[in-house]
Amino acid sequence: MELLWVGSAYLAGLISSRLYLPPLVGYLMAGYALNMLGVEANETLNYLANIGIELLLFTVGLKLKPASLLRREVLGVGSLHLLIVTSISTLVFFGVHGHLTGGLVIGVSLAFSSTILAIKVLEDRGELSTLYGRDVLSILILQDIVAIGLLAVANNKQPSPWALCLLLLPFLRPLAYRLLSASRDDELKLLLGVTLALAGGALAENVGISNDIGALLMGVMLAGHISTDDLANKLWGLKETFLVAFFVQIGLADLPGYDEILQALTLISLLPLQGLLFFALFLLVGLRARTAFVSSLALMTYSEFALITSNVVVEANLLPPAWESIIGLAVAISLAVAAPLNRFSHRLFSWLETTLVRFERKVEHPDRLPNSIGGAEWLVVGMGRTGISAYLAFNQRDTRVLGLDADPTVLQNLLSDGRRVLYGDAEDSALWETLPLEKIKGIILTMPEFDVRASSIRQLKNLQFVGCIGTVYFHRNEESELYRLGATFVIHPFIEAGKQLTELMLGSISDKANVSD
Repeated sequence: MELLWVGSAYLAGLISSRLYLPPLVGYLMAGYALNMLGVEANETLNYLANIGIELLLFTVGLKLKPASLLRREVLGVGSLHLLIVTSISTLVFFGVHGHLTGGLVIGVSLAFSSTILAIKVLEDRGELSTLYGRDVLSILILQDIVAIGLLAVANNKQPSPWALCLLLLPFLRPLAYRLLSASRDDELKLLLGVTLALAGGALAENVGISNDIGALLMGVMLAGHISTDDLANKLWGLKETFLVAFFVQIGLADLPGYDEILQALTLISLLPLQGLLFFALFLLVGLRARTAFVSSLALMTYSEFALITSNVVVEANLLPPAWESIIGLAVAISLAVAAPLNRFSHRLFSWLETTLVRFERKVEHPDRLPNSIGGAEWLVVGMGRTGISAYLAFNQRDTRVLGLDADPTVLQNLLSDGRRVLYGDAEDSALWETLPLEKIKGIILTMPEFDVRASSIRQLKNLQFVGCIGTVYFHRNEESELYRLGATFVIHPFIEAGKQLTELMLGSISDKANVSD
């Protein structure tokens, strides 16, 4: 049976990727295809899916800062959206079915967005740590916190008083740090990450809290350690593999009938309204149209959490049994539609930019682009390891250099070290239009995503930039394409490191030979 699940998911995912859709769309379709063939989900698949979700939330916790939940964009947008959607949905369900509690539970559930999809899309694009990525993640966590209370209402039971002990997990941080530092071998780090994720889930479940929240809190406990990025990278492939089970599981839910399909499509037709509401609320708190748009697309789904609550309210006889299959299909379709939309969200905004920017508030935006670069003559865009090395090399030559990055935490750390850096998202076409390019002698692009580097070079050339453009490549076919677009210099960091090591070694041998002579 396991071979059938895995093989079907692979083939469907392969076809989906060839159609320029995310593989997860194929996993969903594989689930529905197996369902039509009479295959049913069992405890093994459910268990594997739960492991995938726990690993995903654990890796998110590794990058989370609790203070981010208190930001205006998070509390304002997240709370108002929940209140508005819940109020309308509850009234509709109460009017149709006459059950206030069932309508309340389903109403709140429909206000939630898919944590799995949003985080996966952001992580695949390397945008989880950007300003808008942090806002989306924080809103999802706020929704998960509300979900804990909602499950208590739906199940007519309260979490155990021992649930408060989960708040003590941060006090175990010194011990967790020591364990991670002591785990020098790659396989030990991987095992430690899996152990902590599963332990967090088990602890939470035993005190009446969602195991996903426990895994998340366990990740937060480790956040800030110097090796967390390395740990997250090691867990990436394992997490992706287990998450396949989650998407296949959705498709293996009960197949709906004709009436249920129509009602599911009705729910899907309401998703654009949810996206518009998010967009309006993001603009209301002062974000720019671009940030509001891509954030809204990431949140414009129905949550997998609705699958749980629909089962609970049906078992409690608060809603007809048909709602289980209706919600299941609506969630699956929303994920399938949202995945490709999010993949091209930046391109979609560029098509709609002229219209959408008209709705921006005339206030100081927290995601504002730099309108001045001072006397800088050189720019380094993307302040990761390669970017920081380039920045320091410029500094050693007493040149006027400025760094740009879209990660607020990176900027904060660099500013505290006395570096000259500003917020700037290379995927935002407006960035290059606002910069005084005529004053800049050269720009180094070190962003990890090839599409972002290629798009940046293309935009710079369209704006008649005459300075030097240096960038990096990681795959053989990227080098020629970057040169074709107009890059002046293109290097592979690992290849250049090998050349430099060789030159140093040969130089050292030559120096020793001269001394002996």
